[in-house]
Amino acid sequence: MMGGWNGFGILGWLPMLLFWILLILSVVALFRYLGVSTRSRDKEKSPLDILKERYVKGEIDKKEFEQMKKDIA
Repeated sequence: MMGGWNGFGILGWLPMLLFWILLILSVVALFRYLGVSTRSRDKEKSPLDILKERYVKGEIDKKEFEQMKKDIA
């Protein structure tokens, strides 16, 4: 027998500590990768910005742009 330490001796807590650190870092990295953060709200586009993008892409014409711009305001 190993004296009740399961083969790790006095450092038996080290693998468990490393496991939890890696798990926590993985979860944090996943949230950052997916873009979930408190700063994501600051980067949201205003309705007018979205409307301008649609106009530039040609999704709407000038008449629709002006009408939607009035509706937003």
